Amino acid sequence: MTNKNHWLKKTVIATAVCATLVSGHAAFGTSHIGQAEAATASATSASAKANGIIAAAKSLQGKVKYKYGVNNPSKLYFDCSSFTKYVFGKYGVSLKWGTASQKYAGKYVSKSNLQKGDLIFFNNGKSSAVSHVGIYIGNGQFIHNTISSTFNGVRINKLSDYSNRYSTARRVL
Repeated sequence: MTNKNHWLKKTVIATAVCATLVSGHAAFGTSHIGQAEAATASATSASAKANGIIAAAKSLQGKVKYKYGVNNPSKLYFDCSSFTKYVFGKYGVSLKWGTASQKYAGKYVSKSNLQKGDLIFFNNGKSSAVSHVGIYIGNGQFIHNTISSTFNGVRINKLSDYSNRYSTARRVL
């Protein structure tokens, strides 16, 4: 065997060994990459869904009226929980009607870990019982369907303005 043939044989063997190692690494590494991609896709999907829900809620400003105990999508009359039920439902998230049910949906999230799309719950300031729900929209703000002596409908407020009424939060996305 000539030096040239010997060199060629070693090169072919070395190339085959490298190819085997690379393909083996890719095969074993795929599960980790797949898991990371799946987690990223899930987070991206939840984030995109949250953004859609928030946009849908904002689009209803000036169109929706608050009526206690009412769930009437055809006339856009809602109480706070039928409003969240309606908006989340547009994005395939099924919520029951009523703050008493919604306060147990999904999983608990602390106030310091709120993310866009989280449901946030409030009491009336006189009792610790949950009596109102809104949607966290980021930057310390939330959107909700509410009524006061000067306003009726969908409104964005600062969470800090409701700090004495804040009860809990749930992540449903």
